[in-house]
Amino acid sequence: MTFYQELQLSSTGSKQLIKNTTDKKEKRRHILIYNFKVYLVMIFCVAVVSLYSKFIGNDNSVVGVTVLLAVLVLRQADFGIRTTHGLASIAGIYAILMAGPRLANMVSPVPAFFVNVVCIMLLMILGCHNVIMYNHSTFVLGYLLLFGYDVSGHAYILRLEGLLVGMILCMIIFYKNQKNRPYRRKFSHLFQEFNIHSARSRWYIKLTFIVSSAMLIMSLLGLPRAMWAGIACMSVCLPFTNDCVARSGKRWMFNIVGGLLFVVLYTILPESMYAYIGIIGGIGVGYSAGYSWQTVFNTFGALSIASGLFGMPYAVALRIGANLFGSVYTVLCNKLFDKAHAYFHSTDLKTTLS
Repeated sequence: MTFYQELQLSSTGSKQLIKNTTDKKEKRRHILIYNFKVYLVMIFCVAVVSLYSKFIGNDNSVVGVTVLLAVLVLRQADFGIRTTHGLASIAGIYAILMAGPRLANMVSPVPAFFVNVVCIMLLMILGCHNVIMYNHSTFVLGYLLLFGYDVSGHAYILRLEGLLVGMILCMIIFYKNQKNRPYRRKFSHLFQEFNIHSARSRWYIKLTFIVSSAMLIMSLLGLPRAMWAGIACMSVCLPFTNDCVARSGKRWMFNIVGGLLFVVLYTILPESMYAYIGIIGGIGVGYSAGYSWQTVFNTFGALSIASGLFGMPYAVALRIGANLFGSVYTVLCNKLFDKAHAYFHSTDLKTTLS
């Protein structure tokens, strides 16, 4: 395996390669490449976010995160349709990211719920027809981040410009890497194949409702960072309900671990080092092959920002509470959806037979 090929491996792939290598010299080489990759990705991520912050303001650093995640995914992922039609999906996704979060923040919680339902459902349809690619986790996450870190006025104009540049960049990278895909499906099939009786479409509906309603509940309770609950729901709401239960446990338990580790770092580090806690979390995510520890280290960046706004104790309590609520709420809603579907399906079947 070449140096470049090893750089393309995931953390799981790199760790498996190191584990399976018996030659000590080769093992050391793989370890060095793995470490180089972690820090290279981290430097690249910091550079992209810093560039966005410099040109469109610190309030819009989240745009850099959103575009970066999309670029990393679209290097390898597709939409299950012709590549040229996939460009239309990217345009649609970015149009939603530009307008949806701002509109949802301009209205009260109940109308915002309906805005979120429409936008998240469209993101699922446009970006996750090929379920195995798991694209929804990138685009819905981007939507929720933009919703949570909203701006207005001139800063919003700059946000639009940053997203427009990101859209063009994603289109170029996507077309270059995916132009030889042999799909026959067209853009219109994304909507034509939507069917509430299919498992995929039911999953779209479940995820959309659960994420949107969880944020509605947080907003009606007057709690900040409603998007934390939405992100937890999105992460736990997998296509199969049985998988959701295991994911839910990992989500809330390892958020507690992440919160406690953040408290330790926040306590022992000098205040001048607080800005680097998010970077420490990013490096930790790079070394984490599994969901559990990725969840732990992902808490660092979010809590670094929230602690400056709400104070460390409240930020940690809010983070843990939002993720616990989102995790449990998703499992309960999933089971209710499945029971409702089974009931109505059996009723329709009896009606047909009679």
